[in-house]
Amino acid sequence: FTMLIVGTLLVVMFSDPVVHVLQETANRMKIPPFYVAFVLAPIASNASEIIASQYYAAKKTSSSITVSLAELMGAGSMNNTFCLSIFMGLIYWRGLAWQITAETIAIMVVEFIVAAMIQTKTLMARRGVFVISLFPLSIALIALLESVGFD
Repeated sequence: FTMLIVGTLLVVMFSDPVVHVLQETANRMKIPPFYVAFVLAPIASNASEIIASQYYAAKKTSSSITVSLAELMGAGSMNNTFCLSIFMGLIYWRGLAWQITAETIAIMVVEFIVAAMIQTKTLMARRGVFVISLFPLSIALIALLESVGFD
């Protein structure tokens, strides 16, 4: 219980400054803030999973690599689903304008691809490399969808 309270306090203390840092980074790089947040926020929010996966992968056995990749894919899918549901809930209950069509399509495409890829008993490193490539490809997909008129 104490750790939950301390963790909540840390999130409350640091979330607003992190948002400002991401905003300023985007301003200085002269790119939309979404792209900066899309790259940096997942790394920061999933640092514990990344470190744990490095620990498992360092063992270099088939089962430990599978655990490592499954943990990362599960965390990514969970975060995508959770954040997308929060955005959709906010849009619905607050009556906000829907302006995340391109992002929603990219999230759903990546989740379906990852879901199809993890339907095996053992995950190979080449699948992990392909999943990693989905990250920059999803940014490109969003940029493409926005360039053809999706908001």
